[in-house]
Amino acid sequence: MAEPLDVLVVGAGPTGLALAAQLRAYGTRFRIIDRSLDRARESRALAIQPRTLEALAGFGVTDELVARGNRAVQVRMHVPGRVLRLPLFDVGCADTPYPYALFLSQAETEAVLGAHLAERGVAVERGTVLRDLSPQDKYVTCRLSHGGEEHEEVRARFVVGCDGAHSTVRGLAGIGFVGSTYPQRFLLADLEVDGLERGAAHAYLSEAGMLFFFPLESPATWRMLAMRPPEAPDEEVSLGQLQAITDRYAGDAASAASAASAGSVGSAGEGLRLRDAVWMTEFRLQNRGAAHYRAGPVFLAGDAAHIHSPAGAQGMNTGIQDALNLGWKLALTCRGSAPEALLDTYESERAPVGRNVLRFTDRAFTIATSRNPFIRRARTRLAPRLMPLALRFTTLRGRAFRTLSELAIHYRHSPLTEEGNRRPRGGPRAGDRLPDAPAGLQALASGPGYHVLLCGPRDAWESQDLAALGRSGLVTVHHLGDRGPWPGTAHGLVRPDGYLAYRAGGTDLSGLRHHLDRWLPAPAPN
Repeated sequence: MAEPLDVLVVGAGPTGLALAAQLRAYGTRFRIIDRSLDRARESRALAIQPRTLEALAGFGVTDELVARGNRAVQVRMHVPGRVLRLPLFDVGCADTPYPYALFLSQAETEAVLGAHLAERGVAVERGTVLRDLSPQDKYVTCRLSHGGEEHEEVRARFVVGCDGAHSTVRGLAGIGFVGSTYPQRFLLADLEVDGLERGAAHAYLSEAGMLFFFPLESPATWRMLAMRPPEAPDEEVSLGQLQAITDRYAGDAASAASAASAGSVGSAGEGLRLRDAVWMTEFRLQNRGAAHYRAGPVFLAGDAAHIHSPAGAQGMNTGIQDALNLGWKLALTCRGSAPEALLDTYESERAPVGRNVLRFTDRAFTIATSRNPFIRRARTRLAPRLMPLALRFTTLRGRAFRTLSELAIHYRHSPLTEEGNRRPRGGPRAGDRLPDAPAGLQALASGPGYHVLLCGPRDAWESQDLAALGRSGLVTVHHLGDRGPWPGTAHGLVRPDGYLAYRAGGTDLSGLRHHLDRWLPAPAPN
């Protein structure tokens, strides 16, 4: 039997690929397998949120993602008689270098992450299926099959299931998946659309149903999402069927007015013509969450841990951030630099995020799809009248942006989070993500390991105190002067995933050393 692995990653979608990228950055011994013979070629998930772009920037892939994607920052909401221009991400985004939702097909996201791994000598083992796993002593024994015939036994300290809603890892680990399936059926397609304004996302609200078009670059210009009429006959998805639904759902807005203007009556055009579909499918949505994100040496991330409606484009982003929360913890534990208690913080930090996403998407989905006459009228008549008024409240818009963009996620109540005795006045708190303010701060504090930020005069810090922070190259110290995130003299510790683990005012580093001694102990002297 081959030498044991540190980690076996099961599933090579965006979540698994992001986890693999982080493990590779630390030199962790791992393999990544996937039962599919090829990566995704259709769009599936299609939006990358600002926080995910920030988190991936440390691997050097974000610029390529942005170059391939569409930075649409407005929504056109088509309602009977009106076209509302809804600005997005124009407030509440001053502290991120990516103040937009990036529309990019999952196929392209996987291609970029896969190329990043290939350049670093990591191959995704496709056509490889996990058949069984059995925790034994220090390792999990995993039985794999290749091409349905050849079998192999692999031992790994940890196994991570990034293998989607029907997760084999979750099933073999005996972790429950609680929730339900929505009754509605949906149609999805990547295609071309004539008569649709470019550079924006479009939502058509009518009492008949809801229809969305999202801008892509590849494999087609538009992604279409529509609720299938409940009375529609069961039949294979066709371009004609999609056209009929578009005519019906967009018809009210298309015939109501003749000229678009910001926040006022406008036109939906002379009608939309669909053509050149490269992918079409029908599906049902679920709202389910794993009972636990960990069972001993087995972990779940992404859709294996939570699956929900696409409302707010949260799914893939939540999965990638699951992976980047877990990856560095696995890596430091496997190399003996951190205690195994560090792994317990994965579920305590990410499970609340998953539950919040499930609640948020369920509420939004229920309102958007309800057949209740009162809710249908409110959706198409009351909401469009109130929305222009609501848009005037920039504070409200800013909060909405930070929620959708996932910049508001924090770990203030995590065991990994600690406030020093003297708290700085203002600035990000322990547990918050490190803002990119001043610009370039995130890039400075990216890369493997922890980063210490020192604000105030350079000579305020004793060299021997700074030397005591060293942890085998896993702690980097940055002197920021007066260009730090906190006013005056202060210091903080940035975790490998870009969140603040500790902060304190003044120059006394004893609290910081104590924090590091607990979570990143210095090697014992020989």
